Amino acid sequence: MYCNKDNVNQLTALLVAHGIRHAVVCPGSRNGAIVHNLNACPGITCHAVTDERSAAFYALGLAQATQAPVVVCVTSGTALLNTAPAVAEATFQHHGIVVISADRPSAWIGQLDGQTMPQPGALGTFVARCVNLPEPHDALTRWECNRLVNEALITAWKQDRPSVHINVPISEPLFEFTTPELPAERAITCTESHTASCSAMASDYAQARKPMIVIGQLDGHCNGLQDSIARIARQAVVLSEPLSPTGQPSHCDEVLHAVGADEAYMPDFVLYAGGTIVSKRLKKFLRLASSAAMWELDESVHDTFMHLKGVVDCDLATALDWLHNARQASLQAGENAYVTRWHHALDVARDHAATFEPQYSQLRAVQLLERELDMQQGWHCHYANSTAVRLAGIYARHYVWCNRGINGIDGSTSTAAGYAAATPHRVMLVTGDLSFFYDQNALWNQDLRGNLRIMLLNNGMGGIFNQLKGLDKSPARDTMIAGSHHTSAQGLCQACRVSYLAARNEQELETGLQELTAATSDRPIVLEVFTRPEADAEEYKRYYSTLHIESGR
Repeated sequence: MYCNKDNVNQLTALLVAHGIRHAVVCPGSRNGAIVHNLNACPGITCHAVTDERSAAFYALGLAQATQAPVVVCVTSGTALLNTAPAVAEATFQHHGIVVISADRPSAWIGQLDGQTMPQPGALGTFVARCVNLPEPHDALTRWECNRLVNEALITAWKQDRPSVHINVPISEPLFEFTTPELPAERAITCTESHTASCSAMASDYAQARKPMIVIGQLDGHCNGLQDSIARIARQAVVLSEPLSPTGQPSHCDEVLHAVGADEAYMPDFVLYAGGTIVSKRLKKFLRLASSAAMWELDESVHDTFMHLKGVVDCDLATALDWLHNARQASLQAGENAYVTRWHHALDVARDHAATFEPQYSQLRAVQLLERELDMQQGWHCHYANSTAVRLAGIYARHYVWCNRGINGIDGSTSTAAGYAAATPHRVMLVTGDLSFFYDQNALWNQDLRGNLRIMLLNNGMGGIFNQLKGLDKSPARDTMIAGSHHTSAQGLCQACRVSYLAARNEQELETGLQELTAATSDRPIVLEVFTRPEADAEEYKRYYSTLHIESGR
């Protein structure tokens, strides 16, 4: 029988699944449930050592002899700190150990309760990964616990064999051993052998009837991907956004708005490459694909869609070529109903974006700007987060730079200004009002050059808050949540010697865009486009509601 603590049982099952065969266990009450499980598990051999400092070095010796990570399990409090000398030695020897520390619930840390101290991070830079497991109470926290353990153990098996730390808060009662067997836990695989890892991924791809490739944000200087992407697109659905090197919107957000969770569009294989994707609909949609074989290209684990099967440390072009070669020649796009269905839906959405004519609004402003840029060459475009980058996803037909690492609205103007200072190309920034005014000191800079142009979308508030369902019921939405204001950039531009243009209707917008994109200047130019938030929300809603795609069933 095993303990009744879900996080401990998940941890035990995953230790076995990841090939951990030896554990050094130290005395203690808080870690009693962990020690009990390790001892009860037939796949793990336990070694009892009382002194934690000695126990950790003992684990190092086991790791040296077995050429595999070894667990050392300690109780809460300063017991953890006693493992630090051996952890450091193990890491620098590349025979890392897996430190598992029991802990008190976070509510009791710093409350003068016994054996309490901040344990996550206590081993500092001597461990390559530190995770703090939740005490699961629902499906989401069970998934989180599974993911965190997988991340730590994948790191422990990396080629340089670093040490890792898994901290396990455990609530009382501590000693109930009523679970008959360990749970069947998902073990995420990761290998640094390109041949082995690509072969496993390619095998899943070759067997898939509904394959999908999702490409997130990648650096704009990535080269050599276009041919590989074009080849794979004849075999699989490829979804991307202008933040990827394809430099084109796939319009998957519009398609998913139209088809919902239609099973006919659901993949049975997903390869995710690159950084974040903007579309919340795509993330929500793929989190429903529980039966799909999901793979990621990266050095680390990002279980974005919550069903990750494996991670491949491989560049995108190589992986796409492996997949292409693994696919049977007969399974081309013309013979794959799933790919054909998606291609048709994406074509419909693409045509809708090209023919939809919004009324004067932020949507219209970006549409007209992108039409101007399509007729010119040499622009490097930045979009701020929130509404701005979502509008880019509809109209931008080129690569878009955007601070999507954390997705904050701060620093977008400063980033574009720094970029402009280091390139001879013309740089266009499209930004919302809150982002612009939050970062207004970006214009307080004597090194700014005339190759920086800014289209400022000012509707007097954070427009995206008009699109959040249910928030309209709060009387605090506009003034306290959406940042309603009556600020203009004109005075700021005058103070910073930045040329200023304004548009309050479509005619002024068209004139301003021509000057913004065509004029020569020694200093930056700002075009402030004033719109009404109600009109912005209505046109954005109308754009999506007028797109119709037939069901794929």
